[in-house]
Amino acid sequence: MSFAPNLSSFLGSLKESPTNVELSLQTLVDLFKRRQIRGSRQCAIATAHLLKQVIRRFKARDTVSLIKRVQDVGQKLTDAQPKELAISNIIRRILGVIRDEADGDKEGDAFQNYSSSEPGTPRKKGSMSPPQGQQNGVPVIADLEALHRPPLLTSHTSYMASTNGPIVTSMFSLLSQPLSDTSTPGSQSPAQQLYSSFNPTLRPQELSAEVIDGIDEIIDELDNMDDQIASYAIDHIHSNEIILTHGTSLTVQRFLLRAASKRRFTVIHAEGYPNQHHETHATITGKHKASSDGDPDQSDVQRFAKPLIEAGITVVLIPDAAVFALMSRVNKVILGTHAVLANGGLIASAGVKSIALAAREHRTPVVVVTGVYKLCPTFVFDFDSFIEYGEPGCVLGCAEDSDLIGKVDVENPLHDYVEGELVDLFITNLGGHAPFSLSSVITEQYRSEDTDLAVGN
Repeated sequence: MSFAPNLSSFLGSLKESPTNVELSLQTLVDLFKRRQIRGSRQCAIATAHLLKQVIRRFKARDTVSLIKRVQDVGQKLTDAQPKELAISNIIRRILGVIRDEADGDKEGDAFQNYSSSEPGTPRKKGSMSPPQGQQNGVPVIADLEALHRPPLLTSHTSYMASTNGPIVTSMFSLLSQPLSDTSTPGSQSPAQQLYSSFNPTLRPQELSAEVIDGIDEIIDELDNMDDQIASYAIDHIHSNEIILTHGTSLTVQRFLLRAASKRRFTVIHAEGYPNQHHETHATITGKHKASSDGDPDQSDVQRFAKPLIEAGITVVLIPDAAVFALMSRVNKVILGTHAVLANGGLIASAGVKSIALAAREHRTPVVVVTGVYKLCPTFVFDFDSFIEYGEPGCVLGCAEDSDLIGKVDVENPLHDYVEGELVDLFITNLGGHAPFSLSSVITEQYRSEDTDLAVGN
């Protein structure tokens, strides 16, 4: 029996043919275009694994060529599915890893330029000027701090260089003392040992290996993100609260499951008609039906692994139209999201905006749980360009409403744009953040050079 390609089959193909990078790239582009890999998490994981393969097989060792190669591959992936913002976010993260490693390499080269030169030796134009003072060839530590600060010693140190040598009680006074000429031949003074351990140089051939290690950290972050976010659940969900949620976000479900281990509360779950109500019913009841080809999507299998009812949570399923009527009884709204824009706005499942508006009317706090890989650094002015539309037949069936066919235009938006002022708190794997502080979190995640991926830097 043949199965439709998905994320699992793509990751398997990367292991089977690791050398054919162009074939893997074209395969992923086709999967994105046909929407056989969809959703922020799955697209992010596929992108990270492909770029890891691209960098591992890239022959050139200079940073400029490597950045250009990643940008070219990233452009093809974003063109294949421009509305999946997680793809471009992962590309920016990986470009940032490359630039960080390259910056460390440059600083190491600059350090070697002046540390290896003897006093009075002519220096190359543009190289860093030598330290103001040297003691037995060791530069003064104050000048080293302009590049990197060596790690502090874990405890105070005292030593006796000779019977007449000074006793030093701390690292700072140690470095301020002149070096003794009476040291044992072949041995190093503590200042020389500290200097010799300071070696930030990164060899060019080590760049790819360092970048691959950085990508592995990003992949691990994607795998463990839900558990990290769920660790904050106990602080935000209290006993006997009534929580309103929407959709079938795996992040939200694990957040609620973690809180259920210590708290007893009630969940009101809006069904998300017409696009998510089948999955919502299956999430609550724990029953799911395999697809027609017998291969349920991997995320669906994970979604039903620990249904909410089995965890002891009281779940009340309501239609979307009843949200405003019940909002006065709700203590907190917890939502997932598809993407978070730089202004704090959300691209979320259709129906979330009406929930957020009802919560503002009743002064109910709205909490959004999301991983940092969904934080996008770009400002968007045409929000409708990121709204994806689904099958109109979900809204207007051909059999039931045959009289209307051809007489009306039917649109089925899969996403809503929710303004940032409708959200009270964002909870990421890095902790809780107010909407106005998201800009600082985004600045820490991405390099400014990579904000616009279409521009070669």
